[in-house]
Amino acid sequence: MAKVVVLSGAGISAESGISTFRDSGGLWNEYDVDKVCKAGCLVDNRAQTIEFYDKRRVELKTKEPNKAHKILAELKNKYKDDIAIVTQNVDNLFEKAGMFDDEIIHLHGYLTKIECEKCSLVYDIGYSKIEDSFNGKCPTCGSGAIRPSVVMFGEDAPMYDKLYKHMKDCELFVVIGTSGSVVSTDSLVVHVDKSILNNLEPSKAIFDELYTKVI
Repeated sequence: MAKVVVLSGAGISAESGISTFRDSGGLWNEYDVDKVCKAGCLVDNRAQTIEFYDKRRVELKTKEPNKAHKILAELKNKYKDDIAIVTQNVDNLFEKAGMFDDEIIHLHGYLTKIECEKCSLVYDIGYSKIEDSFNGKCPTCGSGAIRPSVVMFGEDAPMYDKLYKHMKDCELFVVIGTSGSVVSTDSLVVHVDKSILNNLEPSKAIFDELYTKVI
């Protein structure tokens, strides 16, 4: 397991022009988060939910990694197994910065991927709309029940297990650009000796005094 764990949130991609549901403006003003980002949305509001993620995927095509993504990609390339890069983001900016899929732990899935709700197979469609990919049907089983390969609020997030395993041997925990509201960084930091908190703004969900260094 890695000795250094870096956990990033939406703040790390803000400089690249990707907004979050906590920001004002952009797509998040056009949609009700409760109707497109929570468990059950694909049943109760499927068309609008698919439309929302299609627009986010198309928008992602023009976004580029910033200095933070590039530095972390360089560190991962240099130290390999000694550092774990974990992100709550569904964008692919770490990949654009030079990292491979299996070098990043995406806690909440991938915006550029879709999965079949019937056979569970996952496909990378890049920046295309779901309807434009395989005619909107799973190329393996033919089902039309295809969804974005992202974890909605309230759904199971199996990749959290990988984060917890890395934290067992973690010697330095680095938190970048997260409010701590979705993943409780405070509950993780108490188990390590050294830690760094790098947020642009304070968060009510994070107790700064728990961290060795606050930037």
